[in-house]
Amino acid sequence: MARSPLSLNKFRYAFFGWWLVWSILHGILIFNLGYRIDVASLDSVVMNLQVLGACWMVSNIMKYYLPKTDQYWYFVILSIGLSGLITYNSKLILSSVLNNQPQYISMLSMSFPVRFGVSFLLISCMVIICLLWYTTQEESENLQRKSDTEKLAKEAELFKLRQQLQPHFLFNSLNSISALVVSQPERARKMIQQLSEFLRGTIKKEDQQWATLSEELQYLELYLDIEKVRFGYRLTTVMEASDATRVSKLPPMLLQPIVENAIKFGLYDTTDAVTIRIEATLKDQYLEIIVENPFDSETAYPKKGTGFGLNSLKRRLYLLFARNDLLETSSVNNTFRTTVKIPQAS
Repeated sequence: MARSPLSLNKFRYAFFGWWLVWSILHGILIFNLGYRIDVASLDSVVMNLQVLGACWMVSNIMKYYLPKTDQYWYFVILSIGLSGLITYNSKLILSSVLNNQPQYISMLSMSFPVRFGVSFLLISCMVIICLLWYTTQEESENLQRKSDTEKLAKEAELFKLRQQLQPHFLFNSLNSISALVVSQPERARKMIQQLSEFLRGTIKKEDQQWATLSEELQYLELYLDIEKVRFGYRLTTVMEASDATRVSKLPPMLLQPIVENAIKFGLYDTTDAVTIRIEATLKDQYLEIIVENPFDSETAYPKKGTGFGLNSLKRRLYLLFARNDLLETSSVNNTFRTTVKIPQAS
């Protein structure tokens, strides 16, 4: 439910200050017409107390009912009705209290149109102020709901993207464990233990919005230990990251799909040993991470696409930063390079 403008101290003080000033001017006007100060004060109090009550009533009515654009005439009629009621009541009250002053009673009757017009203007001003106030609040609430809905949708999509990546890696690991169970049971047991630790770390990271590069590299080493059980001597990794870069922030589980893509292109189509390089640097308020892997141009063709993992990662970066230029891939001299840039808070 929207808050009434009169519920705010600043607005309440301004409103009552405006009402008090107008009441004093009203009394001064009657006094300058030649009537005693007690008569002028009574005239002002009787009429303006009713105006005050009408403005308060309008504010509360609009708190519970805000008309559509084509129904604003409802409040025009309400303002006319309240103005007529205030003017009529004022005449009845003042006539009965000051019935011993015929000159004032005559002026009171003659000033009926003026009193009606002033009451209508004052109440209409309150209607306009409340209309602007409640319309602004309604739009603000709608924008907040839209923002919350978009945020929930974005978080749901990010969660879905992360969940899509995990089964992809899990199936490969389980196939490798299956192949090792009979021939190399000790290695299979070790791989199961490493896979368990990796998945436990994944669950913990689901609740994190940001992680340090140091945490990501530790998590990545656990992933690479599992892959090295699969590929043995064929897989070698080199990580280069200074102490300054290790405290930089990035979304959790960002590097694993990049390295997984490098392993796919580097080892799946060859029997040779492959070295994957991971380098992290800080450049112009960005954490820049480069992952390089060699590939055989005769059996692999990286330019065909970035693969499911990198496409999902690019989508994730867009959802987080609303930018499409934070992930780039290139291939030069049989080396495939993936570059990702993470903006850092200044």
